[in-house]
Amino acid sequence: MMGPIAVSTRAQLPDLRVLAPAVVLAVAVFATIVVTLITAPAQPSLVTNAGPLILYGLPILKVLTNLATAGTLGALVLACFAIAPASPAYGKSIDIAGGCAAAWAVTAAGCAVLTFMSIAGQVSPALFMRALAQFLGDIGLGQAWLATILLSATISVLCFAVRSLPGVTAVALLAFATLVPLALQGHAAGSGDHSAASAALWLHLAAAGTWIGGLAVIAGIHRTINRGALVTLLSRYSTIALLCFVTLTASGTISAFFRFEHLGQLFSTTYGLVLTAKIVALIGLGLAGFAHRNWLLGRLRGTVSARWVPLFWWLVISEMVLMGVASGAAVVLARTPPPATEPIARSTSELLTGLPLPAPLTWPRVFDSWSIDVVWLLVAGFGIFFYLAGLYRLRQRGDEWPVLRTASWIAGLLLLVYVTSGAPNIYGPYLVSVNLLGQFTLVMIVPLLLVPGAPFTLALRAIRSRADGSRGGREWADIIVRSRLVRAITHPLVAAGLLAGSLLAIYYTPVLEWTLIDPVGQQWLTAHLLIVGFLFAQSFFGMRPVPERRSYLVPALTLLAAMVFHAFFGLSLIFATQLLLPDWFGVLGSDWGIDPLVDQQLAGGIAWGVGAMSTLVLAVTVGIFWYRARRSLDRNPGSSDADLPAVTSAEPGRR
Repeated sequence: MMGPIAVSTRAQLPDLRVLAPAVVLAVAVFATIVVTLITAPAQPSLVTNAGPLILYGLPILKVLTNLATAGTLGALVLACFAIAPASPAYGKSIDIAGGCAAAWAVTAAGCAVLTFMSIAGQVSPALFMRALAQFLGDIGLGQAWLATILLSATISVLCFAVRSLPGVTAVALLAFATLVPLALQGHAAGSGDHSAASAALWLHLAAAGTWIGGLAVIAGIHRTINRGALVTLLSRYSTIALLCFVTLTASGTISAFFRFEHLGQLFSTTYGLVLTAKIVALIGLGLAGFAHRNWLLGRLRGTVSARWVPLFWWLVISEMVLMGVASGAAVVLARTPPPATEPIARSTSELLTGLPLPAPLTWPRVFDSWSIDVVWLLVAGFGIFFYLAGLYRLRQRGDEWPVLRTASWIAGLLLLVYVTSGAPNIYGPYLVSVNLLGQFTLVMIVPLLLVPGAPFTLALRAIRSRADGSRGGREWADIIVRSRLVRAITHPLVAAGLLAGSLLAIYYTPVLEWTLIDPVGQQWLTAHLLIVGFLFAQSFFGMRPVPERRSYLVPALTLLAAMVFHAFFGLSLIFATQLLLPDWFGVLGSDWGIDPLVDQQLAGGIAWGVGAMSTLVLAVTVGIFWYRARRSLDRNPGSSDADLPAVTSAEPGRR
């Protein structure tokens, strides 16, 4: 297809394998030095008095660490979603990831040492190693750097040892998890809402690294790919870059909300001016990405594509320059004090939660209280966008899709946003009743809306399959649907056991305290409850009725057992004489004059009522689907049970 236009223009271009990373590195280091010079008066005196090694060496090492991180993330994401495993570029990409991860570990070690020196000041040589070991082992910031060093070194080893796509996917997940320790430190730790700020910072680091690293890796491996495959790879990367840009914008906006007291500080403070420079660079990157996706890629596919190739790669180099500026500004920004000051705790509640005590919960507050969780806001936003995009593609080719499925999916995601960003998110840490209501909504109600939306069926029907062996959205959806593990855990008995075991573990082990005090625990809890609830609902909506009555026995008894479990779980809270986490809930609710034990009894009633009603709704809904399917089978005696459509199963003939 691309044969007639595959005229080589490489002689007209510099060697991008060297030039691309060199440009990013040089510009990032230069920007770091320049911005450090400009912002030096605003730096903490402890840093500026430590000498040039700390003042300039630490930010330069940090920008090198960030670029190494970006190379690791970008290479692994491309290998998982954009490059065919049989392609030479696949192995090259993983090799780049391994090398970048090794550089990540080395530069992180340097950052750890210089960070210690910036904090400890003058330490005698005889005590230096002992003090450094204490910093890495006992201090939160030191522990974060140590975890980063060890995890990035592990990633480097795994990149050279693992080549299978499932293994590389696991390594990619580990790479994103390695960003967590440092995301919990810095400005995020001192902001008004530690959890939301830390989540926004993690998303920011992950999106920026994937975006910058992905483009640099493509420049590094482009000589191993023919013209047609390269255009395809660039097209796939442009989609990844668009997601990263949206994520950067959302997470950056949330982060700025916590660090500015008013908009004027964006132009009247040192922190605001550096952030403005970074924003300008990111806007330039967004415009360049728009030009790639909507203008140049189409011309590169055309019959006269050769003349557009030099322009395309020079545009890539321009993007590298902007990425270097943004990277340098970001590093200095992390060391510059933000305008907003950390609130001073004035009550026991503020000491425990780190947040100002909200106004007492009233009915108006139920609807107008918001504290945005950017992670789940983006999950819901992307979920609605891609669902509607898939629906549009089906309609374009004349296929039908039930309106109720669309409405159910959107309603479920909007409810998810409310639970994670609305009143349940604000008052959950203070009141057992609100905390449990939010969690039962996540595990019992949201999945009952999401599962009938049939997202996997829509993905398998709407997303185009790939012919080159790489895995896109459709391929990953198909792997999940056909996975033996998924089939096992969506059996009604297994799914119900996971649901019951999760609730017992959360409320009768130290897990509950972890989810209240640790931002990682809070995000884990939301994800875990959604997944467990989705599996439980899916185990019934995905059932196919068969003529024998005994086939109804297991799901029917499982639903009955679920209702009994919710009753006993609720009663255990209603009649309990001991508080859950008395050092937490026994203190916080009392600030409003609420008896914590009475509130816990209310929580027990909520658990019983919400759990039983959700299970009953599930039973009635599934019963209706089974009845309709049974009637369809009776009207077509020649058909078999395999012909009956499950609610969320894929329809192979219409993928």
